[in-house]
Amino acid sequence: MTGLLVAGTTSDAGKSVVTAGLCRWLARKGIKVAPFKAQNMSLNSMVTGDGAEIGRAQYMQAQAAGVEAKAEMNPVLLKPGSDRRSQVVVMGRPVAEVDALQYGERKEWLHGVVQESFAKLRDEYDVVICEGAGSPAEINLRDGDIVNMGFARAADLPVIVVGDIDRGGVFASLYGTVALLEPADQALIAGFVINKFRGARELLEPGLAQLMALTGRPTFGVLPWTLGLYLDSEDTLALDAPRPDAKGPVGRETLRVAVVRFPRISNFTDLDALACEPGVVVRYAASAGDLAEADLVVLPGTRATVRDLAWLRERGMADEIRRRAEEAKPVLGICGGYQMLAEEVVDRVESGAGSVRGLGLLPARVVFGEEKVLGRPKGRAYGEDVHAYEIHHGVVTADGEPFLDGCRKGAVWGTIWHGAMENDGFRRAFLRDVAHASGRAFTPAPDVSFAALREAALDTLGDLMEEHLDTAAVWRIIERGTPGGLPVVPPGGAPDPAGGPGTAVG
Repeated sequence: MTGLLVAGTTSDAGKSVVTAGLCRWLARKGIKVAPFKAQNMSLNSMVTGDGAEIGRAQYMQAQAAGVEAKAEMNPVLLKPGSDRRSQVVVMGRPVAEVDALQYGERKEWLHGVVQESFAKLRDEYDVVICEGAGSPAEINLRDGDIVNMGFARAADLPVIVVGDIDRGGVFASLYGTVALLEPADQALIAGFVINKFRGARELLEPGLAQLMALTGRPTFGVLPWTLGLYLDSEDTLALDAPRPDAKGPVGRETLRVAVVRFPRISNFTDLDALACEPGVVVRYAASAGDLAEADLVVLPGTRATVRDLAWLRERGMADEIRRRAEEAKPVLGICGGYQMLAEEVVDRVESGAGSVRGLGLLPARVVFGEEKVLGRPKGRAYGEDVHAYEIHHGVVTADGEPFLDGCRKGAVWGTIWHGAMENDGFRRAFLRDVAHASGRAFTPAPDVSFAALREAALDTLGDLMEEHLDTAAVWRIIERGTPGGLPVVPPGGAPDPAGGPGTAVG
């Protein structure tokens, strides 16, 4: 046994959740399974127990598999800082800041890193469920590809393609994805999964039958639209998706949280734990007006602290945040957001801007260092234990009242630590403090466990796989690979003179 690759017709088609669901399904069967994503472009990352930075989605998938996350599960992580440049993280450590052309020059070396990582996982685990990136039909990127069909070819892995029916055009997307691939790539495409379906399955059947006739490949399952499965998304597209309504408050009033949606927002998973609290309504904000009525404004992490601070000022949001602080209305800064609240930011590393005036709401100064700080710190606040993680270049020197590793001044809090809100006791105590400062009759629920909710969501993914996928067929391709003799779909292959699909070679 080796595994399979979960590809998608687009970004955010559902590759990450299907990969996690397959990991949970296999783990339930007693199979030792691991997730793998050769190359990930995401600003949502996590620190493993041994101090490596990987994509947050792969960390979640490891949880689904019931195994310890490690650098080999995401050997290459790209963290964009602008439209053209990204930090390249290899085996959990940053190695360079490059543009797209410079990155291409490193592909041969990275291909070796990817193959070595996958080989280690394959030796250690019974099955490795791999996730592609974007779409394998991005033919402009096929040369040198190390994450989609280039990786599948090198590892001889069967591939299933996930399509998002909620976007419309799912049959065209699935057919077109296969049709644009060259014959040797097509030979690895074993079938399809349709995601986010709402409606009567029988209405879909004629399309599924025609897709089979056109491509020679089955649809392994149709996954229903399921709210509440926002599990560590790696794409900001997820922020635009519908979310379940907040549960009713335990106390008399709700607590309204506005999260600044920076252009380079990172680790927005920090807010998931707040959103799971009954009576807490979390919304993302891109204008000053969006902040005005909030009980708590959160400045989250960002991959571009100085640039996003300038964006905050251009939109008038900086003035609104200062006004709130003057009126003792709660503001929380996390990592890059905390750095913006400081009096001065000295950055000759990330933006090269040098000394930049911060918002001046906390008695702190930030200096960016060449070395990235990665860690899993522990601390206490409000008398509660806090376990967190940190990923940053900016080093903050702060005075004032201590708050975790950061500081507090009045109703303004700042911390470099990510994940603090996942600690139930701390989260409840913090929300009580915010409610008091904002004058809200809000009471945190006494029994919400974020870890239990996370496990329940992962179990739901496993249930979806078992109930809506042909798991026997999926297991066959994991064991035996893609069946031979599948048709080549034109124009990727030579069209059949009779007008139908050609036949794959070999």
